[in-house]
Amino acid sequence: MNLKNVVEIATTIGEMLLSSGAEIYRVEESMSRIAKSYGYEFESFVMPTGFSATAKNIKGEVITCVKRIKNRTVDLHRIEYLNDLSRRIESDKPGYEEVLKEIEKINNIPYFKYWLRILSSGLVALSFTLLFNGNIIDAIIAFIITCAIYITKNSISKLGFFQFLEYFISGFLAAMLSLILKNFIYSIHVDKVIIGSIMILVPGIAMTNAIKDALYGDIISSFARFGEALFIAAAVGAGVGFALTLGIGWVIG
Repeated sequence: MNLKNVVEIATTIGEMLLSSGAEIYRVEESMSRIAKSYGYEFESFVMPTGFSATAKNIKGEVITCVKRIKNRTVDLHRIEYLNDLSRRIESDKPGYEEVLKEIEKINNIPYFKYWLRILSSGLVALSFTLLFNGNIIDAIIAFIITCAIYITKNSISKLGFFQFLEYFISGFLAAMLSLILKNFIYSIHVDKVIIGSIMILVPGIAMTNAIKDALYGDIISSFARFGEALFIAAAVGAGVGFALTLGIGWVIG
């Protein structure tokens, strides 16, 4: 496989890994393994929002590629498949066309159905509400509110608004709906319902990846991910706080 094809494959897999929420070290290691398995020198510098990569052959020819990652999500299922593909490329050294077919197959793997994602989000809220000593009514209310939050958040994301607004509105919705329902169902505990409802918004994977990046020596990337996680947490907190400020005096009082 020639240098250009190898760079294309390595950077495409790297881009897919990074946009799926993979750790920085995993992205760098996967691209490096692919290039070196075909006998090319490879160096990369990866950040959460993009990367640059350079490959060199024995003749001294050099190709550099820079990619900007605009859309990022968390898709552990896709990361698993891409990780497995990079290891198979390293061990079996398949041809260019074969690898492209595998990449296309992974890229077209269907995501979980929309209704199933909504249901799963609700079950997460229900479980955490019970975990934080909420009663069954609190858990059911949190289930309903979280389903509404997921639908709203997904709709805002599709419209292309910035991330702060997406999480701010989600946090605001969780608190405001809890306060409104408190007027009709007096036995619910607003604090337990809010805690359960916002659990799907907590940036747990971002925090975990930030710590893992730091442990692997990627300090700049670690700070970037940690900052992003704090930004998300602040947006959710601001939304909840704003709703409580309005709601305590207006809805309850």
